[in-house]
Amino acid sequence: MNFLNRLFKIGQAEAHSAVNQLEDPIKMTEQGLRDLREDLDKALHALAEVKALAIRSRNDAEAARSKALDYENKAVLLLQKASRQELEATEADRLATEALTKKTQHEAQATRAGHDQEKFEASAATLNQNVQQLKQTISQWDNELRTLKARVTVSTATITINKQMAQLDSSGTVSLLERMKEKIATEEALAESYGQLAQESKSVDQEIDKALGADGSSQASADLLALKARLGMQKQLGSSEL
Repeated sequence: MNFLNRLFKIGQAEAHSAVNQLEDPIKMTEQGLRDLREDLDKALHALAEVKALAIRSRNDAEAARSKALDYENKAVLLLQKASRQELEATEADRLATEALTKKTQHEAQATRAGHDQEKFEASAATLNQNVQQLKQTISQWDNELRTLKARVTVSTATITINKQMAQLDSSGTVSLLERMKEKIATEEALAESYGQLAQESKSVDQEIDKALGADGSSQASADLLALKARLGMQKQLGSSEL
């Protein structure tokens, strides 16, 4: 069948995925799946038509059997009329014979339709097996395609990384990283040094202020008395005390 040829093509694509061929295995697999789905659509259409023929044959057989039974009943009624003298015997026999002939014809039609129904149902069963096989095959290769795409993604990423690693100047990169590390260490040490200097300067000022604390206070008192003297406030204060 045609789908077997498609399977062969898909199998070739899968086999060639291990080597570097001009044909893209993913595209080949996707095309093979499209062909399989087209075959499945055709098989489903054919299955529907054959089932319709089987149903039509079954209906024809039932209709023919019903008509055969109807003609048999008519022949019986004709003979009964003749026995009651409601119809001439010769005429009743003639008409009953015609009815039985029609019965035989419809029975033959029912038999042929029954045989056709059996053949169509057998063909439908075979087609249904093919349809199920195609569905199973498509499902299998859908999974294979997803796996193949994942493998291609991984292999492409691996190739890219390996190329970058192969082109990487490892010695130059390591040297650059070492220089950057040394520069950062120097800047950190310099920052710490400035911090210590600032702390030392602050500490010296505090020590000086502490050592001069008492003298500074006396000087401030002397300055205050001198200011008052210039303003004449000292004399006023003395007079008030007297």
